[in-house]
Amino acid sequence: MKVVILAGGFGTRISEESYLKPKPMIEIGEMPILWHIMKHYSACGFNEFIICAGYKQHVIKEWFSNYFLHTSDITFDFTKGDDIIVHNKHSEPWKVTVVDTGLNTLTGGRIKRIQDYVENETFMMTYGDGVCDIDLNKLVEFHKLNSHYATMTAVKPEGRFGVLDIENNSVLSFREKSQDDMGWINGGYMVLEPEVFKYIEGDQTIFEREPLETLAQEGQLDCYKHNGFWQCMDTMRDKQKLEELWNANKAPWKNWE
Repeated sequence: MKVVILAGGFGTRISEESYLKPKPMIEIGEMPILWHIMKHYSACGFNEFIICAGYKQHVIKEWFSNYFLHTSDITFDFTKGDDIIVHNKHSEPWKVTVVDTGLNTLTGGRIKRIQDYVENETFMMTYGDGVCDIDLNKLVEFHKLNSHYATMTAVKPEGRFGVLDIENNSVLSFREKSQDDMGWINGGYMVLEPEVFKYIEGDQTIFEREPLETLAQEGQLDCYKHNGFWQCMDTMRDKQKLEELWNANKAPWKNWE
């Protein structure tokens, strides 16, 4: 099953780094968050990827074209011209298609533009800025069991601010906001049938608006609740949190050796 990853946005909320590179190429532990997402899928047996690029799309293409340079030891032998020797060649069992889906195309439009690459098959889709510890095979099983056009993973994010417990206008306590204080939100990690393409009009369609809302109204959108770890990388604070987890060898999304 092919995996579509949306990686074309401007990433304006993390502009400290996104002015240099696409948001999915911002690094966690010296590797792009896009790589972390793909490693998670790959560990679950999904190895064919379609990357919906846009903003600075050349950076993504160049990174994959030089994958061995990023992951292996290299000898540059200038005594023999421009010979390059790759040592301990580390590769992945991946097939990666990077598609320029346009600079200003919205999420639905990006999905629509890769229709020919998906063909008439069920496919997975997520965003290129979030990691989690979801069991992707169980997600697919859930989708197949319900036999609808779309399944969305719902998550409860951690709160950014503390909570005041108040009674009769008096503050009783301060505490950290827990997941129980939050509602369910779209966490990405979807499974979609090719029928969803007919719900997308064109480049200016926001997938999370008309297409998903219409699918919900028609009873074609299922919800897979994930109670485990999920974190998107919207801000530098989010990036620092993910870096700390990775550096401490406590990254919940790392399901590979």
